Amino acid sequence: MTADGSAAPSASDIACQNEILRGVARTFALTIAQLPEALRDTVANAYLLCRIADTIEDEPALSVADKRAFSEHFIEVVAGERDPAPFARELGARLSASTRAEERNLVANTPRVIGITRCAAPARQEALVRCVEIMSRGMVEFQRDAGADGLKDVAEMNRYCYHVAGVVGETLTALFCDYSDEIATRREDLFRLSVSFGQGLQMINILKDVWEDRGRGVCWLPRDVFEAAGFDLRLLSPGTSDPGFVEGLRQLVAITHHHLANALRFITIIPAHETAISRSCLWPLGIAVLTLRRIHRTPAFRSGGDVKVSRRSVWAVAAVTSVLARSDRALKLLFKLSSYGLPRTTAA
Repeated sequence: MTADGSAAPSASDIACQNEILRGVARTFALTIAQLPEALRDTVANAYLLCRIADTIEDEPALSVADKRAFSEHFIEVVAGERDPAPFARELGARLSASTRAEERNLVANTPRVIGITRCAAPARQEALVRCVEIMSRGMVEFQRDAGADGLKDVAEMNRYCYHVAGVVGETLTALFCDYSDEIATRREDLFRLSVSFGQGLQMINILKDVWEDRGRGVCWLPRDVFEAAGFDLRLLSPGTSDPGFVEGLRQLVAITHHHLANALRFITIIPAHETAISRSCLWPLGIAVLTLRRIHRTPAFRSGGDVKVSRRSVWAVAAVTSVLARSDRALKLLFKLSSYGLPRTTAA
């Protein structure tokens, strides 16, 4: 039993979850490992639940109708309304060679992942179910209308980012507040910034992976931004240096910069002594800022690998932010220096 009276997950299930997490997301596994022990397993569980939802979305062998059916089935599994074993067998049988072995292993182990979900305290389970429901249904909606011509406008991009990342920011905030009564007293301020935090990290993925997404026949860039700059997203091709595209990209870099600044504000609201939580948030933020700088400096990049942050830079981010985690003033100065030269906007 845990301190709140809920059943504790088995050591073998936790070990399995950690092994799977390292397989599907090595960097996030390191980030989650920084969290306090009382949060670590639930946040890892939340990540894997989201990754199962992502696997459904990304599987090219599934039609939109199939994805909707599997997503609804998964929501019911997470909510404890259906047995996870049939879901794992049925989805596993439909996965193609396009799905990596690590994701296939995750799907196969859905019953063990769900076993950990069901050991969480009621408030945490509620947060996880809400996250999976909003994410899964939102992704199906956007899959239905996805195409290579981009999203209609910034408002539509914001909606997409909320469903795939903003809700994750909200979920983490709910888990942090459940973990600490002191953090819970700052709940309103944290929730106000949590969606922006999630969107900032997601927009890094949208910009960095634009060519890989294009290769799959989808584009998450907003058409209105590029049309206003005189560029038609239907003409998009790797390595383009068209002035209209460069200007549109600059505006999206500015929007992303705005959200990452909000992410820092989110982190500085967390009590200074909760350094483990701060570190777990600072690492992805630091990597995101460095990636955004590379995107801004090389708008004609041809693949995500061209703007990917080096392993040495990742470790430098981890070291520096860990040292400065207790000082809001130092973190703000570091952010200002790291983001120097990036375009800014107050509208996002």
